[in-house]
Amino acid sequence: MSKDVADQILARLRDWDVECVFGYPGDGINGLIAAWGRAENQPRFIQARHEEMAALEAVGYAKFGHRLGVCVATSGPGAIHLLNGLYDAKLDHVPVVAIVGQTHRSAMGGSYQQEVDLHSLFKDVASDFIATVNVPEQLPNVLDRAIRTAYARRCPTVVIVPGDVQELEYTPPTHEFKMVPSSLDRSAWTAVPADDALERAAEVLNSGEKPALLIGQGAAAARAEVEEVAELLGAGVAKALLGKDVLSDELPYVTGSIGLLGTRPSWELMQGCDTLLTIGSSFPYSQFLPEFGQARAVQIDLDPHMAGMRYPYEVNLIGDARATLRRLIPLLRRNRRRGWREKIEKSVLRWEEVMERRAGVSADPLNPEHVARALSPLLPDRTLLTCDSGSVANWYARHIAMRGDMRGSLSGTLATMGCAVPYAIGAKFAHPDRPVVALVGDGAMQMNGLAELVTAAKYRHQWDDPRLVIGVWNNRDLNQVTWELRAMGNAPSFLPSQELPDVPYALFAESIGLTGLRVEKPDEVETAWRMALAADGPAVVEFVTDPSVPPIPPHATWQQLESTVAALAKGDAARGAVVKQGLKAKVQEFLPGGKS
Repeated sequence: MSKDVADQILARLRDWDVECVFGYPGDGINGLIAAWGRAENQPRFIQARHEEMAALEAVGYAKFGHRLGVCVATSGPGAIHLLNGLYDAKLDHVPVVAIVGQTHRSAMGGSYQQEVDLHSLFKDVASDFIATVNVPEQLPNVLDRAIRTAYARRCPTVVIVPGDVQELEYTPPTHEFKMVPSSLDRSAWTAVPADDALERAAEVLNSGEKPALLIGQGAAAARAEVEEVAELLGAGVAKALLGKDVLSDELPYVTGSIGLLGTRPSWELMQGCDTLLTIGSSFPYSQFLPEFGQARAVQIDLDPHMAGMRYPYEVNLIGDARATLRRLIPLLRRNRRRGWREKIEKSVLRWEEVMERRAGVSADPLNPEHVARALSPLLPDRTLLTCDSGSVANWYARHIAMRGDMRGSLSGTLATMGCAVPYAIGAKFAHPDRPVVALVGDGAMQMNGLAELVTAAKYRHQWDDPRLVIGVWNNRDLNQVTWELRAMGNAPSFLPSQELPDVPYALFAESIGLTGLRVEKPDEVETAWRMALAADGPAVVEFVTDPSVPPIPPHATWQQLESTVAALAKGDAARGAVVKQGLKAKVQEFLPGGKS
């Protein structure tokens, strides 16, 4: 029986062990949709509510599944909608392949319906590989190369297939001039640095008395090795947000997240260290790293393109984090001076006390920090945790403690709103036997989260573990931008841009057959989380939180607080509540204990 090109695309995806494809139908991919019917939905077509969500679901699937994410979209607007999700994959170094339809070849150049120059559209986001299949013989090489490139360079790639080509009879490339054969194999490989580079790196790290480690997602497969290095050197370990799940927060020397959303111990670690080892992170904000010249520094990164550009590193070790650390560890000397480590551990304990008190500060009606902190000890060890961009990321960074086999991620470099719910759905398809929890602001829920609840409802019965919990911080404000206006823009909140309508998120969830809970009292927060985690399917927990609780940076001073107060005095509608909550939160750093 002859096969169409579309049939062969699906067969080739199956050969690459692709199990799920996230997408939305359209006539530009009619040939593919018909082929899916003939293939009895293998690989599974997962219908999102929007192509951007399909791309973000593919990113979430790839991040949590440690495998290729695949999405599909029709020509024209469908292809355009993929862009944001593909940029998220590009900036967070995630392997995703997008298969995109195109106008029939006979109509190209004729300003035909949905005709878009897709190569120009995707040339930046898919700069590592983009190709159009114009004849059947091209297919295996183009698709194989897109997949192999996505894996090898941890990036998005794009395969464009015109509608008429999808319906052509498939014929493989022949053994002749101007034909390009292909193969499926993607054998594992490991990159390691040269011996002399390792020796130079060891000299730098052995020279320090106050070492620090900064780890990112590139260190995820090297947990044991990172712990061994930290023990040998007597170092504290700070985590970029994408590396939050690399080490357990139960380790006493782990200082937590770094940056504006980070912790005071991470700030102090970087301000006081004399040597720095960065592993698998391209954390971009150099002002949170040691002063230039203060610390001797070494970086480990798999990608030479990303090496040596955040700090004046003396040695840039290009290689896989785990393999590189295994070769580096025998060259390191045990630091027998433990005063620095003890100082770090005391700083971590002190910060935990401060965070506990901040979460206990009264607010109107709920303190958003309390909502996150109440969840943390309730999370099962195997939870997959997604977080959206916005003020909720502050509470995720500071109050959620990673432990056991928990995994967590967010849109790190692109910081796109609306990623948490599609990430959670992608994670659920990658691991249908694990609980998934999404932390979402009300702005992100209104942007696309509400619609994607429909996807969760549609597929809920396909997951072995029914738990998919979506926590919504409902503060009627685009809160992160509001605080940035005050603290960095020296301007009061501009209500026409910042104020959000009060949407009944829990009631919406109930209206489509999900569990919905609304919480307005502090003593109901923990109970609501427990109920959601015990539900027999997806659950939405809506917490009505106070927008005036400030996400205070770890290095904030009284002078900076005064600057924010000056901005509020220019006419901020919430200035009284903001000043009150800001003072109550800041004073917790100076109290021996108790709550306000």
